[in-house]
Amino acid sequence: MTALRFKVVEEAFRKKAAEVATPAERPSDYFAKYVFNKQKMFKYLPLKVYNKMMDVIENGAPLDRNIADEVADGMKTWAMQFGVTHCTHWFQPLTGGTAEKHDSFMEHDWKGGMIEEFTGKELVQQEPDASSFPSGGIRSSFEARGYSAWDPTSPVFVVGDTLMIPTVFVSYTGEALDYKAPLKKALAAVDRAATEVCHFFYPEVKKVTANLGWEQEYFLVDEDLFAVRPDLVMTGRTLMGHESAKNQQMDDHYFGAIPERVAAFMRDLEIQALELGIPCKTRHNEVAPNQFELAPIFEECNLAVDHNMLLMSLMRRIARKHGFRCLLHEKPFAGINGSGKHNNWSLTTDTGVLLHGPGKTPEENLRFVTFIVESLMAVYKHNGLLKASIMSATNAHRLGANEAPPAIISSFLGSQLSTLLDHLENTTKDELIKLGGKQGMKLDVPQIPELVVDNTDRNRTSPFAFTGNRFEFRAVGSEANCAPAMIALNTAMAEALTNFKTRVDALMKKGEAKETALLDVLREDIKTCKPIRFDGNGYSEEWQAEAKKRGLDCESSCPVVFDQYLAPDSVKMFESMRVMNKKELEARNEIKWETYIKKIQIEARVFGDLSLNHIIPMATKYQSMLVDNVNKLRQIFPAERAAELSKNNMDLIEQISEHTNYISTNVKLLVENRKVANRIEDPRTKAVAYHDTVAPLMEDIRKHIDKLEEIVEDEMWTLPKYREMLFIQ
Repeated sequence: MTALRFKVVEEAFRKKAAEVATPAERPSDYFAKYVFNKQKMFKYLPLKVYNKMMDVIENGAPLDRNIADEVADGMKTWAMQFGVTHCTHWFQPLTGGTAEKHDSFMEHDWKGGMIEEFTGKELVQQEPDASSFPSGGIRSSFEARGYSAWDPTSPVFVVGDTLMIPTVFVSYTGEALDYKAPLKKALAAVDRAATEVCHFFYPEVKKVTANLGWEQEYFLVDEDLFAVRPDLVMTGRTLMGHESAKNQQMDDHYFGAIPERVAAFMRDLEIQALELGIPCKTRHNEVAPNQFELAPIFEECNLAVDHNMLLMSLMRRIARKHGFRCLLHEKPFAGINGSGKHNNWSLTTDTGVLLHGPGKTPEENLRFVTFIVESLMAVYKHNGLLKASIMSATNAHRLGANEAPPAIISSFLGSQLSTLLDHLENTTKDELIKLGGKQGMKLDVPQIPELVVDNTDRNRTSPFAFTGNRFEFRAVGSEANCAPAMIALNTAMAEALTNFKTRVDALMKKGEAKETALLDVLREDIKTCKPIRFDGNGYSEEWQAEAKKRGLDCESSCPVVFDQYLAPDSVKMFESMRVMNKKELEARNEIKWETYIKKIQIEARVFGDLSLNHIIPMATKYQSMLVDNVNKLRQIFPAERAAELSKNNMDLIEQISEHTNYISTNVKLLVENRKVANRIEDPRTKAVAYHDTVAPLMEDIRKHIDKLEEIVEDEMWTLPKYREMLFIQ
């Protein structure tokens, strides 16, 4: 029956894949087709308006509201060629997703008819219902007013019949109710601080931009199998399920040939993503079966975050068109790799890349070392906060398992760069270090040219690894918004650079030469941040003990990790860099705890329902069949022979009873623990109770359910098994 079901599904989806339209043009011809970018602005806006918009976008000038009507009119003219009839402010509330409220262009013409109208007021500002989004106590439930305001640096785009306008979302009293507002403040902070430090080396630098290149991992499962797994439908992950005999141990899926149906999905996804200006570059099979990855060319951080949120929405929608469901949960299947979203972060100036590696002059080498060391300082001082920025109920399942980095933030530099910093730390002369560029390496294989080897290797167990011209923040989860991690990292970097410049300036005022002052402060910082540097195996037990000795944050409880947002150093950093105030941080933490509670609460409810209404009935039904078989054997065979023949079934009957009794007893305890936790008023205390008394119990019960899956007859097991879900036909 299973084979027949797969055959029918495969035939239907091959037919669908064949219907996917592939544009005749090259991708470069239709890239950003549905984006009101600079090229479209130049065409549809008056020249003086276009120039003012470029000043806003490129130089950070304030938006002149006097040009808003002309901009809106140009947008409307452009958008209506695509049949657009509505507009919406597209924002990122603290739910972790995106939000939109569509308004029609239609207005009365006061002559008995209607006209299409889109004004500057509608473009620049809207008033969504703030009470319907989590605010962490910033807004009372009866205080509904909130404002969304246009972000001109993130281009307007078209989806379907709607003009989508990226915006920030703030409360009536001005506090941020979203991720974009503090992200933009963090990016402004790192721009200010990095530009000032750049002037030690390059006085002509006017602007520093934080760049982000995310790598989006995801799973695909057949939609019909997804639909009959209530745990996948309601929680995004399998709460139970025995490992498949074959999963990823053969390493045959990684970088393997992409299945035909999946390739059709990827083509469709890439076409629509490119049309929306998302610069898709890489696609491939990931390590786990049914796991894949898409990565774009890096972009300015704010735009990259918007594009990732848009892409996740596209993935879910397009997957259904191809008969799949896209799973973005960090750990949808136990025992195999989870999914991350590696955030490749770098800083560039209007003249070059600050982390691109050593240069040809002592000044370039000193610039490179400065920004490497201050990145390490940022990560060292706020390693707990950076962990809190990527921690969630879902990502906690992934960290430290199957190639994901551990829940301890450290940084990998590679032997050459580590040796350089050690040398600089211990040198007593005011000398500039000569750094080598990339080294040539010859392989004794015919027809293979000389390879260029980077100064650093890669370390999959490192949460924050230097990879040649950028740092790769590998701990971000696949379904997460990249913004929290980028807010924390860029703000920490801004603080580190600000502190660095202050100390260098102080030494120069005392009469030290610039290079000497720079080196003195660098040596001090190299020593200070040394505990964050670790090039070894992050999975080893020795590292866990060593990290604790070094004073790194080793906390693994998700609700407790969130405390780092309210640590004195964190509050001081966010406030001094003008990114968030304490009230906003407290509100966000309350939302994080509430979200954690709700996630585990839903999982526990689904788990209890499946255990009592699927697992136990299936197991006892099969047990009854075994009992019936034993009784019949006793009827036709002598007692001794019947006992011999029924021994295996008797063992199974006993095992089923043990497992079902354990499940039944502990599901009752699970319900009771949940009720006890629900009576707790304080959100942090309640979240900790869910973490300590509810989540672990589900894992214990699961072991017995997975054992029953091995015992019960295959045709009687109503939930699709891993071996059915993990191999696309």
